[in-house]
Amino acid sequence: MQQTTQQREVLISKFQLHDTDTGSSEVQVALLTERINTLTEHFKVHKKDFSGRRGLLKLVSQRRCLLDYLRSCDEGRYQKLIAALNIRK
Repeated sequence: MQQTTQQREVLISKFQLHDTDTGSSEVQVALLTERINTLTEHFKVHKKDFSGRRGLLKLVSQRRCLLDYLRSCDEGRYQKLIAALNIRK
Protein backbone atom coordinates (compact mmCIF):
# COMPACT_ATOMS: atom_id res chain seq x y z
CA MET A 1 0.00 0.00 0.00
CA GLN A 2 1.40 3.35 -0.99
CA GLN A 3 1.66 6.34 1.27
CA THR A 4 -1.11 8.84 0.88
CA THR A 5 -0.34 12.50 0.43
CA GLN A 6 -1.65 13.22 3.90
CA GLN A 7 0.69 10.64 5.49
CA ARG A 8 3.64 12.13 3.61
CA GLU A 9 2.73 15.65 4.71
CA VAL A 10 2.58 14.54 8.36
CA LEU A 11 6.02 12.92 8.13
CA ILE A 12 7.51 15.91 6.35
CA SER A 13 6.12 18.38 8.87
CA LYS A 14 7.43 16.27 11.75
CA PHE A 15 11.02 15.99 10.48
CA GLN A 16 11.54 19.17 8.43
CA LEU A 17 14.25 21.58 9.51
CA HIS A 18 12.40 24.74 8.40
CA ASP A 19 9.04 25.64 6.86
CA THR A 20 9.93 25.01 3.22
CA ASP A 21 12.10 21.92 3.83
CA THR A 22 10.93 18.87 1.88
CA GLY A 23 14.17 17.16 0.94
CA SER A 24 16.62 17.20 3.82
CA SER A 25 18.26 13.98 4.89
CA GLU A 26 15.96 13.65 7.91
CA VAL A 27 12.84 13.93 5.77
CA GLN A 28 14.15 11.46 3.19
CA VAL A 29 15.09 8.93 5.88
CA ALA A 30 11.67 9.30 7.52
CA LEU A 31 9.86 8.69 4.22
CA LEU A 32 12.06 5.71 3.40
CA THR A 33 11.51 4.26 6.88
CA GLU A 34 7.75 4.47 6.44
CA ARG A 35 7.96 2.68 3.08
CA ILE A 36 10.27 0.03 4.55
CA ASN A 37 7.87 -0.62 7.43
CA THR A 38 4.94 -0.94 5.02
CA LEU A 39 6.84 -3.37 2.80
CA THR A 40 7.94 -5.40 5.81
CA GLU A 41 4.30 -5.95 6.75
CA HIS A 42 3.57 -6.91 3.12
CA PHE A 43 6.27 -9.58 3.17
CA LYS A 44 4.87 -11.15 6.33
CA VAL A 45 1.81 -12.07 4.26
CA HIS A 46 3.42 -12.60 0.83
CA LYS A 47 6.47 -14.70 1.62
CA LYS A 48 7.29 -15.58 -2.02
CA ASP A 49 7.39 -12.05 -3.41
CA PHE A 50 11.09 -12.14 -4.22
CA SER A 51 11.16 -9.28 -6.74
CA GLY A 52 9.50 -7.00 -4.20
CA ARG A 53 12.02 -8.10 -1.61
CA ARG A 54 14.81 -6.90 -3.90
CA GLY A 55 13.18 -3.47 -3.97
CA LEU A 56 13.01 -3.51 -0.18
CA LEU A 57 16.73 -4.24 0.04
CA LYS A 58 17.44 -1.32 -2.30
CA LEU A 59 15.38 0.99 -0.06
CA VAL A 60 17.25 -0.20 3.03
CA SER A 61 20.56 0.42 1.28
CA GLN A 62 19.48 3.91 0.22
CA ARG A 63 18.40 4.71 3.79
CA ARG A 64 21.73 3.41 5.12
CA CYS A 65 23.66 5.70 2.76
CA LEU A 66 21.62 8.72 3.87
CA LEU A 67 22.15 7.83 7.53
CA ASP A 68 25.90 7.44 6.99
CA TYR A 69 25.99 10.86 5.33
CA LEU A 70 24.04 12.43 8.18
CA ARG A 71 26.29 10.82 10.79
CA SER A 72 29.40 12.17 9.05
CA CYS A 73 27.93 15.70 8.88
CA ASP A 74 26.23 16.04 12.26
CA GLU A 75 26.30 13.28 14.89
CA GLY A 76 23.66 14.97 17.06
CA ARG A 77 21.06 15.14 14.29
CA TYR A 78 21.83 11.52 13.44
CA GLN A 79 21.28 10.34 17.03
CA LYS A 80 18.06 12.34 17.32
CA LEU A 81 16.73 10.89 14.07
CA ILE A 82 17.39 7.24 14.84
CA ALA A 83 15.82 7.71 18.28
CA ALA A 84 12.73 9.35 16.81
CA LEU A 85 12.30 6.71 14.10
CA ASN A 86 13.18 3.85 16.45
CA ILE A 87 15.68 2.23 14.10
CA ARG A 88 18.83 0.34 14.92
CA LYS A 89 22.30 1.70 14.29
